Amino acid sequence: MSSSGYSFYTSGLPRQPGEPKWKYFIRKLFTTKSINSLEEDQESSRLKRSLGALDFVMLGIGNVIGSGIFVLTGEAAATKSGPAIVISFIISGIASSFAALSYSELSTMIPVSGSAYTYSYATMGELIGWIIGWDLILEYLVAAAAVAVGWSEYFVHFFSDTFGIEFGSSWTKAPFAFNETTASFESVPGAYFNVPAFAITIILTIILIIGIRESATVNTIIVGIKVFVIVIFVIAASTKINPENYKPFVPPNEGTFSAFGVTGIFAAASEVFFAYIGFDAVSTTAQEARNPQRDLPIGIIGSLGICTVLYIAVCVVLTGIVPYHELNSAAPIAVAVKSINMKWLGVIVNLGAIAGLTSVILVSLMGQPRIFYSMAQDGLFLPKTASKVHPKFQTPYITTAITGSICAVASAILPIDVLANLTSVGTLLAFFLVNISVMILRLTAPDIPRKFKVPGGPFVVPIIGAALSLLLLATATKSSIERLFIWMAIGLVIYFSYGRRHSKANNPDKVKQIEKRGGIAEIVELEKKKEGEIDEVEVTEI
Repeated sequence: MSSSGYSFYTSGLPRQPGEPKWKYFIRKLFTTKSINSLEEDQESSRLKRSLGALDFVMLGIGNVIGSGIFVLTGEAAATKSGPAIVISFIISGIASSFAALSYSELSTMIPVSGSAYTYSYATMGELIGWIIGWDLILEYLVAAAAVAVGWSEYFVHFFSDTFGIEFGSSWTKAPFAFNETTASFESVPGAYFNVPAFAITIILTIILIIGIRESATVNTIIVGIKVFVIVIFVIAASTKINPENYKPFVPPNEGTFSAFGVTGIFAAASEVFFAYIGFDAVSTTAQEARNPQRDLPIGIIGSLGICTVLYIAVCVVLTGIVPYHELNSAAPIAVAVKSINMKWLGVIVNLGAIAGLTSVILVSLMGQPRIFYSMAQDGLFLPKTASKVHPKFQTPYITTAITGSICAVASAILPIDVLANLTSVGTLLAFFLVNISVMILRLTAPDIPRKFKVPGGPFVVPIIGAALSLLLLATATKSSIERLFIWMAIGLVIYFSYGRRHSKANNPDKVKQIEKRGGIAEIVELEKKKEGEIDEVEVTEI
């Protein structure tokens, strides 16, 4: 092969005669995973293909509707945008819609687990793929943890409003809080461990291990409940709107970038962007789709459209029935309903919030192990553990257990604002790279079938989407961006010390030898299983 040209630099070929070490080192960082190998992953996947278009729409709604409406709306309105939180959600929705179109095109081209990680690996090379995969691990981990904190708050409100049972803050609050002024963590007196948040995360992890079909069914039931509750809230509470609460619609800036004014609107948009990541989770389950080319775009675009309409309706009603500065709570709708003395509505809202946030945690916990699974399949991370699929349930059970446990601990000790802001910056980075990936693949793989294409050609939508993602990323809090860079630094250490040396794409000869030995071992184990000599098949993969 020629030692120049795009195909050479992205091929993963061994060092060539006369090629300097530094040039070979850099070249390996940009090795791409071929479309053919991605198709092989799809065909050989042991994950159970059981999800249809309705399942994907429900999975998207299950992860989108919840955190934005039930948790983040109040804090963002109270501290950043005021009643203009409606505009913040519209801005985030527009940015998300461009990303959703790009996700839809890529998901029909590359219908495998891994989401933005896989798309980046196939277009921008292994290093960029690793960075976005590591970013997605953080995104789903802290997303689920943040929502679990909100779930705990509504759980406490429900028992207080319905049964008069008061739970002490010692076991329902995080023991740490982050002070933005001093940029440091502080201990919360009397708080030790958020037990409800921890418990719900562990329970949902067990459900996910049992099976993807069972998890999707549970999610569909929950989504139906929470959409019904949101519609009831909008209709009932709209009769109590006080127009004076909308004044001023855009509160004047208080001297810092994120404290109200026009800049506050964008700061709030950056924070509530966290609420739109549900359709991203849809693409992580691509290998479990019955007809990914048709069903994934329906799930991604359909769920985003439904959720955006509901977000806007709730924001208008919420800031209309109570002054925005009183909404600074992890359970803002519960606070608002209590202020208008509609106890029956409060009970329904709390139940709907508990159901709604449960589905968000479920789908977030569903997405992260599948990122691990894809990275392990590529030899980049935990190869002997993360790529195992349960012989009975056909789920990536080990990574599901690991990530669920870590998430449970994070939700029990960290405050919701730290978790939500960190998730938002990670999501924005992922969306930026997905938009870029569409443009690159249109140029490098123009003949690959695309059941769905972004409208307006290969550049207009992706460029606008990438620019909006960067704009919102620039308005994130300094501490959140710093934490993202720290996380990325840890990831790079892991990649250069392990992932690069075990990469399938960069070590094809080594992989072929191991896979040949593994193939023989698999045949022997299968024969033993047929003869009743072993109980289950366990194949070690690189």
